Amino acid sequence: MEEMRLQKYLAMAGVASRRASEQIITDGRVSVNGEKITELGTKVCDGDEVCLDGMPVVLEDKKFYIMLNKPVGYVTTVSDEQGRPTVMDLLGDVNARVYPVGRLDFNTEGLLLLTNDGDFTYKITHPKHKLDKTYEVWVTGNAKPNALRMLETGVYIDGKKTAPAKADIIDASQNSAILSITIHEGRNRQVRKMCQAVGFKVMGLKRVSEGGLILGNLPIGKWRHLNPNEVKLILKNAQSK
Repeated sequence: MEEMRLQKYLAMAGVASRRASEQIITDGRVSVNGEKITELGTKVCDGDEVCLDGMPVVLEDKKFYIMLNKPVGYVTTVSDEQGRPTVMDLLGDVNARVYPVGRLDFNTEGLLLLTNDGDFTYKITHPKHKLDKTYEVWVTGNAKPNALRMLETGVYIDGKKTAPAKADIIDASQNSAILSITIHEGRNRQVRKMCQAVGFKVMGLKRVSEGGLILGNLPIGKWRHLNPNEVKLILKNAQSK
């Protein structure tokens, strides 16, 4: 193993994403060769013993890439201080330490990727790659005139304008509609806030695709492995942005 930063090592070992691993280090939960580490500049190489909460952390040769159809009522974390169900509770039969790639909020369902490959996570989640994510949104309410156009050109949420999006009507009745909204940003509760900004009340939200991968008919609460072509596809779409 070539010398690498400790947070990258943790990510590659499937502990967490690089960003989350940085927090784990600064929280004082990691040791190298018996010494507690809290500085992010630390590097490790072959022969170093890395431990998290006293337990050894080793790099796994086999990489796992998983698609989960996340249900409502689960948090997208490895653990939760409030004791809420996490997406990891749905992966009891996965024989590897994986972690979520990005997030879906508690009340959102749909496509969620998990992996133990830190480089994959970095390429998929880094904002510079602008990976498209498509959501189906069930809405009610009195939308502003040209609401879809406003969503496509950008609306202000949390004091900052959103990047251009793609918005279409899948189905509509007198008092409700199902929208398809595609974004490439990853701001907190972004799709919900965008819809609220133009007068919609969000009743349900589901991510149906990410980076060219389609959720399809995967049952809710179930998972499957990505095939090699799917891994190549999403990496290609991330690098092409």
